[in-house]
Amino acid sequence: MKKIIVAIDGHSSCGKSTMAKSLAKSIGYTYVDTGAMYRAVTLFAIRNGMFGTDGSIDTDSLSSRMNEITVSFRNDACGRQETLLNGEVVENEIRGMEVSGKVSPIATLGFVREAMVCQQRRMGQEKGIVMDGRDIGTVVYPDAELKIFVTASDEVRAQRRFDELQAKGDSSTFEEILKNVRERDYIDSHREISPLRQADDAIVLDNSNMTIAEQDAWLMARYNETVNS
Repeated sequence: MKKIIVAIDGHSSCGKSTMAKSLAKSIGYTYVDTGAMYRAVTLFAIRNGMFGTDGSIDTDSLSSRMNEITVSFRNDACGRQETLLNGEVVENEIRGMEVSGKVSPIATLGFVREAMVCQQRRMGQEKGIVMDGRDIGTVVYPDAELKIFVTASDEVRAQRRFDELQAKGDSSTFEEILKNVRERDYIDSHREISPLRQADDAIVLDNSNMTIAEQDAWLMARYNETVNS
């Protein structure tokens, strides 16, 4: 069976990563969480004091040190994928609200996107990958054989994020998370470089009222249709 690239784009907290991981595992493909890559860059900037008290970013410092940032992935003992920043596992740190509140401005920076897109393209040279993010089907892999654009209502997405963080012991409120989801939607959709948008040939999935099993079955059907066409 031919190998393809599956590009899954969409809004924050709409289940892209869950869908992509499940599909990749089922079909034996490599999964690449591009959102985690931008979160890792954000964590690097936080750790190195590149954010001002007003939220401003020291872009000169970050730009001069982008060559020090390598993001990679590996599976833990239970088969769950972990994100590594320069070889260090940072999976839990990059999912917290501190990083969530700062990642969108970082992701608008052209030099950051250029560096991450180069790393992403290297990961997919042999195809056989499932990659999710904001601009996979429009910028990173515009020729991907299967493009999916995922969305859900902002309230549903905030609730999903709230439940996820609660399970990890995070004390963020639903209202804080909903505000963050809406802010990220606006920034992601209005940034000058690689804004979030649906590719013309993408298939849209609104999973507001779907279970994980239902969305997995839907995605598997789209994959089978593509590889067998």
